[in-house]
Amino acid sequence: MTHDHDWWRTAVIYQVYPRSFADRDGDGTGDLPGIAARLDHVAALGADAIWLSPFYPSPQADGGYDVADYRDVDPVYGTLDDADALLERAHELDLRVIVDLVPNHCSDQHELFQRALAAPPGSPERGMFHFRDGRGPGGDEPPNDWESMFQGPAWTRVAEADGRPGQWYLHLFAPEQPDWNWDDPRVHAEFETTLRFWLDRGVDGFRVDVCDAIVKAPGLPDWPHATHGVIEPVDGVMPPMWDQEGIHDVFRAWRRVLDEYEGQRILCAEAWLPPERAARIVRPDEMHQAFNFAYLSLPWDADAIRATVDTSLAANHAVGAPTTWVLSNHDVMRHASRFGYDGPVELESGVGADDPQPDRDLGLRRARAATLLMLGLPGSSYLYQGEELGLPEVTTLPDDVRQDPVWERSGHTTRGRDGCRVPIPWTAEEPAFGFAFGAAADTWLPQPDDFGTFAVDVQHDDPRSTLAMYRAALVVRREHDLGAGELHWLEDLTVPGAGVLAWSNGSVAVVANTGAEPVTLPDGDVLVASVPDAVRDGMLQRDAAVWVRLR
Repeated sequence: MTHDHDWWRTAVIYQVYPRSFADRDGDGTGDLPGIAARLDHVAALGADAIWLSPFYPSPQADGGYDVADYRDVDPVYGTLDDADALLERAHELDLRVIVDLVPNHCSDQHELFQRALAAPPGSPERGMFHFRDGRGPGGDEPPNDWESMFQGPAWTRVAEADGRPGQWYLHLFAPEQPDWNWDDPRVHAEFETTLRFWLDRGVDGFRVDVCDAIVKAPGLPDWPHATHGVIEPVDGVMPPMWDQEGIHDVFRAWRRVLDEYEGQRILCAEAWLPPERAARIVRPDEMHQAFNFAYLSLPWDADAIRATVDTSLAANHAVGAPTTWVLSNHDVMRHASRFGYDGPVELESGVGADDPQPDRDLGLRRARAATLLMLGLPGSSYLYQGEELGLPEVTTLPDDVRQDPVWERSGHTTRGRDGCRVPIPWTAEEPAFGFAFGAAADTWLPQPDDFGTFAVDVQHDDPRSTLAMYRAALVVRREHDLGAGELHWLEDLTVPGAGVLAWSNGSVAVVANTGAEPVTLPDGDVLVASVPDAVRDGMLQRDAAVWVRLR
């Protein structure tokens, strides 16, 4: 078994999006007391830890990723005392707690950015951010051609103290999210203080948002190429705003801070990079984990999945790190919906009521199979709240309630990520499906009328439910120590073009059928099946997966 100090190598970590998990005070927005009150569900599921998306003071221009104060709690979520109580409750339940660190950008309301706006060009205050003079006559053009990840220019011009148009500042995301300048030592000191603030309160680690963007190439050169999705080099060169060599010195400094503390405190990288480049972030003296977005982005295709699994395991093995698998999060279409399409899917673009709709039954069937595949792989896995209920993407949100900044920034052409962030259902018959503990709250994003069919109380005692499958899988995963195992392909089943994935992990065989015809299973006893009809007459049916104890 894995030693406690290496818990992160095999952990199953459950992402909590605070606005949408549980609302204790009944105002329609989730909060820290609500999370604490519902943690029994996560513990019963079998997770080892939770990851909390930002709950810091924020104007909420980007769902809390525009942080105005890294060392406090936004009143909408509670207080620092509530954060301490949540940590205490989680640890009572043997759940570790990871919180978000957002080092690439802050809110334009952050005190240090406000000081920079008030200071003159060339001042030390502006040196903590990327302020530049514009190009062209009168400096009327942005300093370079970079595009925001939320569409439109990555630069906004400010008015100087005398009211005249002045310099421009960089924001790879919304204008309300100015990028920090990591060439300035004061930025390093600011974030070390933040790390220690939360470590001293007992958090077990940090998921680091957009970590591969914090260091920019010297001179901020033009880059006339698209940089969405998994970010690849162009002609051997990485984009100047992504995966620059300087990030590794920052990560090593953070690792030294975490290593000072008792217990294994961890860093998990959000970096949309190919496996070979992401592996460089998890070298022994840098971060502990890096999300495998190449895996998350895959279609339901056996050959594509095998190729990415092989590449990922090899890249991480080379640096002595585990692979960290993920299928859904707060930024992408829920996998219960995206697998309901055939062909490529824009993961972050969102779906509206007048767009082509996913096949809900097919999507959930494939999603359950994909989850068994993921949880049967060696390494660590992340789950996104509600996926254990089989929640689909909400594809019928009225456009006038959308809050993702990309909706406005795109001129209402890209609906964005709100569909995966709708508050989750706990009880079928209560107002707001129990999200507000019985209060008749108008949730911050409206829940669809059929969400009650997915509620926790409906699924709790149903052995055929998605929730039951997740619970069963996590029990078997722990009993057979699959996270610490090794993958060996069963080559007689995993034939290119056949649509079958099959490997052994210790005494367990993991088999999935992405093809059109039933396939023969290895000899053994079925431990977990993705759906009740996964096996008929000894054959694994299409769009299904099983774990088999080998004889």
